[in-house]
Amino acid sequence: MANSLAGFLSELGEVGLLTRDFARLLVRRPFEARLLIEQLDNVGVKSFTVVNLTAIFSAMVLALQTGTLLGKFGAKIYVSRIIGLSLFRELGPVLTALMIGGRVGAGITAELGAMNVTEQIDALRALGANPVKKLVVPRVLATMIMLPTLTLIADGFGILGGMLIGVAQLGLGANYFLGSLMQMTQLSDVFGGFLKAAVFGYIIAIIACAKGLGASGGAGGVGRATTSTVVTASVSILVSDFFLTKVLLSL
Repeated sequence: MANSLAGFLSELGEVGLLTRDFARLLVRRPFEARLLIEQLDNVGVKSFTVVNLTAIFSAMVLALQTGTLLGKFGAKIYVSRIIGLSLFRELGPVLTALMIGGRVGAGITAELGAMNVTEQIDALRALGANPVKKLVVPRVLATMIMLPTLTLIADGFGILGGMLIGVAQLGLGANYFLGSLMQMTQLSDVFGGFLKAAVFGYIIAIIACAKGLGASGGAGGVGRATTSTVVTASVSILVSDFFLTKVLLSL
């Protein structure tokens, strides 16, 4: 128990130090535009399919379940409102973050971990380059930018999936489905999900980078760090989602 707590505090300290270095180097020139664009492509474009498939089928299942249940009380007309609020507030940012954490977070840790155990990061330092500036800043910034973007796109695909079930399975009109959704949805709902996604993006990337830079012990150590990244990032997303929801609901 004591060893686990000590390990957790040690990891938390590493993340804190890396956060400090990231904030300090983020505004320091030169700006690595090329590296940022590469990471935007890796995080965003290459995650497009898996994120949207997750959103579509999750929304379809939600529409089917809620429609079947509400139909018993003659309240199927409210399905679109439930789907919209669920996607914008919770399902969109959380499911997108979990998918990105599994794909991108693991990839970042594996890449940086391999560089660390093969002493490539030490070589960067020997050449006078700052590894945090070259490796961490572009990855964290790209994830913070692309996760909200992917979330908004996933929300749109999720609504289309829910509308498909609403029209084909529940007998709702497409115009009524969208109109009812627009009546209930407020800008604050969309903004809250956008804010959550940005925070989740930071959590995923900073944990992945810290685990990767701290990996040791050859291929086995990189594998353990990658697994730890996925678990830690997933739990951190769910825990932080609770506190972010409490804050947003109190505003």
